[in-house]
Amino acid sequence: MEVEPKVHFDDTEIAFSYKSDSELKKANFIFTLVNNPIISGLATSAVKVGLFLRLPIRGIIKKTVFDHFCGGETIDKCKVIVDKLGRYHVGCILDYSVEGEKTEEGFDRTANEILQTFEASKDDNSLPFCVFKVTGLGSSELLEKVQSKVALTDEEQKAYQRIHDRVDSICAKAFEYKEQVLIDAEETWIQEPIDQMTYEMMRKYNQQAPVVFNTYQMYRVDTLTNLKNAFHDAAMHNYYLGVKMVRGAYMEKERERAEKMGYPDPIQPNKEATDEAFNKGLAFCIDNKQRISLMCGSHNEYSNRYLTVLMEKHGMKNNDSRVWFAQLYGMSDTISFNLAKEGYNVAKYVPYGPVESVIPYLLRRADENTSVAGQSSRELMLIRKEIKRRKSA
Repeated sequence: MEVEPKVHFDDTEIAFSYKSDSELKKANFIFTLVNNPIISGLATSAVKVGLFLRLPIRGIIKKTVFDHFCGGETIDKCKVIVDKLGRYHVGCILDYSVEGEKTEEGFDRTANEILQTFEASKDDNSLPFCVFKVTGLGSSELLEKVQSKVALTDEEQKAYQRIHDRVDSICAKAFEYKEQVLIDAEETWIQEPIDQMTYEMMRKYNQQAPVVFNTYQMYRVDTLTNLKNAFHDAAMHNYYLGVKMVRGAYMEKERERAEKMGYPDPIQPNKEATDEAFNKGLAFCIDNKQRISLMCGSHNEYSNRYLTVLMEKHGMKNNDSRVWFAQLYGMSDTISFNLAKEGYNVAKYVPYGPVESVIPYLLRRADENTSVAGQSSRELMLIRKEIKRRKSA
């Protein structure tokens, strides 16, 4: 039976109600830039050269792409964004986006910063989840060795135990504060030890409620099977399965490595196959909602609408605590704010950190918006639609 969706994603007045005219004009400028691959490429190259030459470009970056895609440089400075979005019933997920730490001291600093996000969120309903990447807590080279089953030295074994201990300390804090924590997915060649740690944390902390969530990249050919196996493990060990479902973020890198090293491409053959796997994953989670809590991390309008239809068919309320929708801050506001207006649980991923340290994240956002067919074009079209509406209002 077809069910008419209760939410539509074309109301730009709702979508951009939290943005001032000047903020909307800034968004128009940024997506005009990103929408042109040549200009976008020149701009990102100029940023890289400017940083290398230590040119004074920090202020320009901060007032443009940083302000649009990030919440601030510290947790406290994100408070303005958290409160602002909270007024529209959109939660925030503070994502410490500093990358490239290589030392044990750096990994400890990152772990401590993540723990601070729990301090901020424990009494704030506008911060419904915390999040971290395991590669922020330890060496990706070491994780790759573990997955390859290479014999570790004593020092490497100790370093790997420290990664495990940092993960455990974060999940223990989530359990103590009755918060939920998302563990991000990473490249296929380091994902297995991350999965192993995540499921261990679920068995430990998800006995009474979904505290720890694993991330499933549906552009991988094996992920739907992995999701089903995870559910069976949860049922067998009697814990709740936390599922954050995304399409994926490392496609070009994955394909290049597979070709270079001569193993089968782990990525779906095309976008249609990825979309089909994603939507089948949504249906599987809702079919098994008694044990699965789901975060749909998607900028795809059809998938978000499809999930609302699944919820309707299953007789679920819009604000059922087992289902969340999430998008990145600075993108897909027509999805986020229109869902929130209809009472669905919605959160924005809000990256934060020192401007210089978050630049790798911002460069990736520019690359992804340029490479994903139609993404920046649609953002730009909707922004311009709202600017035109306001002028004629």
